[in-house]
Amino acid sequence: MLTKPTVIRWLLVALLVVYGIEEAESGGSDHKYKPNDEVPIYANKVGPFHNPSETYRFFDLPFCLPAHIKEKPEALGEILGGDRLLSAPYKLPFMVEKDSEIVCRKRLTKKDVSKFRSAVAKDYYFQMYYDDLPFWGFIGKVEKDKTDPSEEKYYLFKHLHFEIRYNKDHVIEINAKADPSAVVDVTEDKEIEVEFMYSVKWKETDVPFETRLEKYSQSLSQPHHLEIHWFSIINSCVTVLLLTGFLATILMRVLKNDFVKYAHDEEAADDLEETGWKYIHGDVFRYPKYKSLFAAALGSGTQLFSLALFIFGLALVGVFYPYNRGALFTALVVIYALTSGVAGYTAASFYHQLEGTNWVRNLLLTGCLFCGPLFLTFCFLNTVAIAYTATAALPFGTIVVIVLIWTLVTSPLLVLGGIAGKNSKAEFQAPVRTTKFPREIPPLPWYRKTVPQMAMAGFLPFSAIYIELYYIFASVWGHRIYTIYSILFIVFIILLIVTAFITVALTYFQLAAEDHEWWWRSFLCGGSTGVFIYGYCLYYYYERSDMSGFMQTSFFFGYMACICYGFFLMLGMVGFRAALFFVRHMYRSIKCE
Repeated sequence: MLTKPTVIRWLLVALLVVYGIEEAESGGSDHKYKPNDEVPIYANKVGPFHNPSETYRFFDLPFCLPAHIKEKPEALGEILGGDRLLSAPYKLPFMVEKDSEIVCRKRLTKKDVSKFRSAVAKDYYFQMYYDDLPFWGFIGKVEKDKTDPSEEKYYLFKHLHFEIRYNKDHVIEINAKADPSAVVDVTEDKEIEVEFMYSVKWKETDVPFETRLEKYSQSLSQPHHLEIHWFSIINSCVTVLLLTGFLATILMRVLKNDFVKYAHDEEAADDLEETGWKYIHGDVFRYPKYKSLFAAALGSGTQLFSLALFIFGLALVGVFYPYNRGALFTALVVIYALTSGVAGYTAASFYHQLEGTNWVRNLLLTGCLFCGPLFLTFCFLNTVAIAYTATAALPFGTIVVIVLIWTLVTSPLLVLGGIAGKNSKAEFQAPVRTTKFPREIPPLPWYRKTVPQMAMAGFLPFSAIYIELYYIFASVWGHRIYTIYSILFIVFIILLIVTAFITVALTYFQLAAEDHEWWWRSFLCGGSTGVFIYGYCLYYYYERSDMSGFMQTSFFFGYMACICYGFFLMLGMVGFRAALFFVRHMYRSIKCE
């Protein structure tokens, strides 16, 4: 049986694994160098600036090749993030300056010229790592033809200037700028002789080595950015306070009147006809349809909620600092695998409370409810990435590792959690007896149907988070850096509170209308914020981003569909749990025959 200490031990192992990988990714070097020491420099990837998922290996473009191409060993998270580090053709020894050093002389064929022209037209950028510090640059520029303004000329940069800052024996910062005057015209398909060059300048700085990565997180820490974030927080808090205050006042007054009325009815006469939510007391705890699927959805939602809490915990203690390559992906894979026991236990335990018997089918549903759609989406998108020869295509070895994690860790823990849940002695706590035959639900107006109720339930939580959503999208699907995890955690808490409260309110109004089928409704209303987030995806893609192309569009809408589905399951679980707590409390407070 999975005891609480056992679960905690497994999760501590997960945290140690994430920390271990984080340390391993920095390489074996202590980052200390003497003059003339070789400093590792790796070329990572190239791709269209506005399509962050569409990246290719650096040498897919016909750049100068180094004498010996060495591939840097990468962790699971780095590969999932699309990193493919290879030896760069540049030599930048510690504190050695160079002026117009020739990398190579290369004769570009018509095909090579066509490749470069296409890349320049799509605003290709490159990313490299020097002593584990990332830096970027564009490979060319587009200009209007001076003789014919309607025509465009495409120029490839052939001279890179590296400016490196150091403090004693440490590299602190690196920037790469192309010389705008040293270009080669690649507008026409013809063979060209190109001489690729680079220069290196070293400057001393007093920035300590321990804080050299802070510059990457300062863009979102500027006062005007923080003001927008805090405005978002204050706006959300005011929304929450007004909403909770308004609904609490209404619900407390209405419930108080209900309690007084029902108590008076009991004292006055037994033959008075019951109305409202007391009238359906014999049906309100009738188990829902498709209870195996319902329990599986609760189990998956609880697992994703646990995953979110642990990811926030790691973020708040500083694990996910900027460009800690792959740490977030590694943490997601490891913690999701180790929290599968939570899904198994929750689903099987609740299914047992609902007097379900086919617990094997219930566990299969729980295991496949989120992983199934995610796996199908991954298969399609990985096929697209392979067709594009992009770095987002996972190597066969990485796919085998993920399958082994799922087979050897996720599935066994899911089964163990399921066995523990099945054998738990917990019973469903219903404060009133359920009648043998269900009452007929009276005709309801259109706005009390499921879809309008979901629209009302999802709008308020979404309105509390939509400002912060832009920054998250710009980070995940752009080149911004998001590091203000404390603010994000506050927004997450606000999202949970608003979701719980609006679901409770709508559940009360549903029961007051003598509609006792509230189980699935509360789950759907709680999770409806995920549908609103996916709607925001459409707005962001077409109005706030410059993404284009089949691959980028597929990746954006495919993976965002999985993320929004995860939000749907998690917030649906929160909504149902809040509604269940409220309904139990409400019916426990009255006397029902």
